[in-house]
Amino acid sequence: MDHALGQRIRDGDPEAFGRLFDDHAQTVYRHALRVSGDRSVAEDVVSLTYLEAWRLRRRVRPDSDNLLPWLLAIATNVQRNVARAARRHRAALDRLPERGTTPDFAHEVVDQMADNEQLRAVRAVLPRLRRTDREVFTLCVWSGLDYATTAEVLGIPVGTVRSRLSRARARLRELVAQELKRTRPTVEPGTGRGHLPAGRTNTARSI
Repeated sequence: MDHALGQRIRDGDPEAFGRLFDDHAQTVYRHALRVSGDRSVAEDVVSLTYLEAWRLRRRVRPDSDNLLPWLLAIATNVQRNVARAARRHRAALDRLPERGTTPDFAHEVVDQMADNEQLRAVRAVLPRLRRTDREVFTLCVWSGLDYATTAEVLGIPVGTVRSRLSRARARLRELVAQELKRTRPTVEPGTGRGHLPAGRTNTARSI
């Protein structure tokens, strides 16, 4: 991005805003998908994020050469609002008479993480982290932001990012181990079957 783009965004230049979308929409989508685990929710978050970015465009620094942290900060707030609305919706549905329907939860594939078993375990237990720890984990590990940028996105000190990430990783290791133990089939000793390879490097790094 050039230094003039911030000023062009502030001025409401449609071409500049289109460039902002082309440059970062996929990053915002991947972040939303990793947090929500739902493609349709992630798509909604992207749309709402850019609508909010347009509304707040006058807050962009004219000399800004990297608008991704600003976008991810907006996306994080949008994600919180969407999750809050979803909880209210579920609570309202729970108060209705039961109709015997079961939601259909499809497994999502995130990037190219090869170990499907580990990935399923991480995805299954990720919602059990504290929301604040989950946000730091997804931004630092899955979105690849450094500590300083994550701190800027979330509006917290760098030291808080470090402590939350450490806590999230420790908790995830514990929860994933429990999940794998619960879901892996029991193998009788001496059968030589059912051995599952250790998680690959990418997955281990993520956990």
